[in-house]
Amino acid sequence: MARGDYEEEEEHHPPLLQTSPHNHNLNLTGTVWTAVAHIITAVIGSGVLSLAWSIAQVGWIVGPLSLLLFGFFTLVSAYFICDIHLYFDPKNGNTTMNQSYLQAVHTVLGYKNGLACACVFYFSIFKTGVVYTITSATSMRAIMQSNCYHEQGHDAPCEFEDWYYMLMFGIVQILASQIPNIFHTKWLSIIAAIMSFTYSFIGIGLGLAQIIDKGKIEGSIYGISTTSPTQKVWLVAQAIGDIAFAFNFSVILLEVQSTLKSPPSQKVTMKKASTIAIFTSTIFYLCCGASGYAAFGDLTPGNLLTGFGFYEPYWLVDFGNACIVLHLVGGYQVYTQTLFAIVERWYAEKFPESVFAKDIRSVKVSLIPEFRLNPLRLCFRTAYVVLTMAVGMLFPYFNEVLAFAGSIIFWPSTIYFPVEMYFVQKKVVPWSGKWIILRIYTIFCLLVTIFTLVGSIEGLITKRFG
Repeated sequence: MARGDYEEEEEHHPPLLQTSPHNHNLNLTGTVWTAVAHIITAVIGSGVLSLAWSIAQVGWIVGPLSLLLFGFFTLVSAYFICDIHLYFDPKNGNTTMNQSYLQAVHTVLGYKNGLACACVFYFSIFKTGVVYTITSATSMRAIMQSNCYHEQGHDAPCEFEDWYYMLMFGIVQILASQIPNIFHTKWLSIIAAIMSFTYSFIGIGLGLAQIIDKGKIEGSIYGISTTSPTQKVWLVAQAIGDIAFAFNFSVILLEVQSTLKSPPSQKVTMKKASTIAIFTSTIFYLCCGASGYAAFGDLTPGNLLTGFGFYEPYWLVDFGNACIVLHLVGGYQVYTQTLFAIVERWYAEKFPESVFAKDIRSVKVSLIPEFRLNPLRLCFRTAYVVLTMAVGMLFPYFNEVLAFAGSIIFWPSTIYFPVEMYFVQKKVVPWSGKWIILRIYTIFCLLVTIFTLVGSIEGLITKRFG
């Protein structure tokens, strides 16, 4: 298969098909361990909180196997993507260093594939904002409920509205989104990384304490009991979608690889880092999911720290949920600053004389370097935050939204584009043994994705209108 099989309407990289440009003159200092840290930080997020519920839907055999299988899929994808960092185009004899996922797809597969990938990429960022809005609001509500249950008893009617907390989170993000660019969010990223590990370990610890207190392991090899086989099928589909969401980080690999020093070659270092990071993350996921299911069995909550499988110690539950909120406040900005930069750069290039994009006022906020505000940044970023908040309010369903997001994003970003780029990079001959195996692999993953997508849509419709 040659690159000529793909459309090549444009040879340049339009702004909307680029992510973060790099300065080639910088001294690269990244090592295998910094790469591992970047990957693990990106992987371990709010998706880890749903894994106990996911294992509960499919049972003790299929649950852990699903986690291992998705870990394997992600590792295969990582190896394919690492190979494409340097791409030699036989058509023009040029070697391109692909420093982002979008650039790689556009360079190797052509403009139309790059455009499709861009749509997936932007949707991935948007859905992350929606998920973070929902999860943050749920955690803030859980803090209020935890204190209420502690003071009034576990049977007290401690109910609070999610929309109020989504509004609070949205206001914080409107203010934080005025930070000019991702280079000013380093401190947010550091806090977010620390918080993600903290609340994950709290969830594991509370689960183990519950198991020890009960003196037995809950759950079965079949998962939770349901009123009908159809309901079981939909729940299994949603569970697999949640697992897919937890493993979706392929789009950051080339940007991480571009920070690595050489020798050894960046490809060798990145493959080693990917293996370590994915192995570590998968084991961590197994611990989180298994400890939660073993503690609660059929009563496993959809979100391990907000579903109130745990009531005491209430202060630790509060602290864990506070860590979630702090993580997601920073994580929201780390993801969306990339999109903000792309759109604003596109506007500036499209309308270079526009007053709308001109800086008009200097702003100094405590702990943040002074920056200048402009109408475009204020209006576009505020509108974006309001939109993610509105979608979150319309569909405030943690597990179902995670499943929908995972099923939409996982197959194109982790399976399809990496395999197609591998075919071109390695010049894989159609109908050869390797070609047939990878085609079967792609089709199998597509069928799984369609299954999870249908199940997640059914779950969203049922929750919203049922």
